[in-house]
Amino acid sequence: MGGAEMAGYLDQYGAADARREKIIRRLVISVVTIAVAAGVLMFVFHNYRQERQVKKFFELLAAHDYKDAHAMFNPGPGYPMSSFLRDWAPEAGEVNNFRIVKSRSCGSGVILTVRYGKDREQVLWVQRDDLSLGFSPFPACPANGHPPVSVPPGVQ
Repeated sequence: MGGAEMAGYLDQYGAADARREKIIRRLVISVVTIAVAAGVLMFVFHNYRQERQVKKFFELLAAHDYKDAHAMFNPGPGYPMSSFLRDWAPEAGEVNNFRIVKSRSCGSGVILTVRYGKDREQVLWVQRDDLSLGFSPFPACPANGHPPVSVPPGVQ
């Protein structure tokens, strides 16, 4: 009689520790999974707004809405509409089939390489804070580890 009561009492020995261990394991796995997912999403969508701005610009060009595209390009005073049309009008090359082939963060902006037409490629700069768009002042982010703090819109 004493042995049967004792066996029932000892059946629960360690169950609380096992439950606690299981909860901690699930919690750690959940936190790691969420952190990895957040990292992947951040990597994929980090330059989303700037890429969307470039897509909108090329859609305006494809629709031959050069006035709005010129306004969006944020040209400086040294880049009149005639220069814009020389660079972007249909005579300069077809822009319907465009795609962003490279997107790189660089200081206060993003450098985007866009391929369009048959064999045309253009490197553009989009400022992070106001989404102003222009020609990139450099083909890639400077390799010296000190990216530019700010680049005036429309600088080539």
